[in-house]
Amino acid sequence: MKTALLVIDMQNDYLWEKRKERFSYDTTRLVASVNDLIREYHDKNQDVIYIRHIIQNLFTNRLLFGYSIAGTEGAELYSGLDIVSDYCFDKYLGDALTSRKLNKFIREKSYEMLHLCGLDECGCVAATALGAVKRGINAAVIREGTATRFPENKINAIRKKLNLAGVQYVGTVSE
Repeated sequence: MKTALLVIDMQNDYLWEKRKERFSYDTTRLVASVNDLIREYHDKNQDVIYIRHIIQNLFTNRLLFGYSIAGTEGAELYSGLDIVSDYCFDKYLGDALTSRKLNKFIREKSYEMLHLCGLDECGCVAATALGAVKRGINAAVIREGTATRFPENKINAIRKKLNLAGVQYVGTVSE
């Protein structure tokens, strides 16, 4: 089954030391896990695709959100992330597959399975997994390469929703 790894929202604003307090991810652990996955997929000649969440650079968005603003250093991929391909797509909504360019790319490459890692399990990772299933593409979330800042009850509800939709959870690539 032709598989690609989608590395979702591993951006400065969520991971660097200048991030907002609400983005309380364990950067060291998460980046190490994601980089291990990137190397593993790259070594197996499987494509690695990077996704950036971008918010339009408007005064109101800078005030309301203050992160992932187009054209800022914070919206760039995290500096500690291993970059092994030029496949990088911007998205403006939670589901990365709403990006026409990414959706077209995935269809042209004929991926049958998308493995997802990155941020946030209860946000954009879940939305992208559900978007894949909706479009007839198999999806799996790799637990060790994914993080969330949400409480346990929300995590459990999202996992149940994803499982019911047919999204797999795997601990490692080899599962």
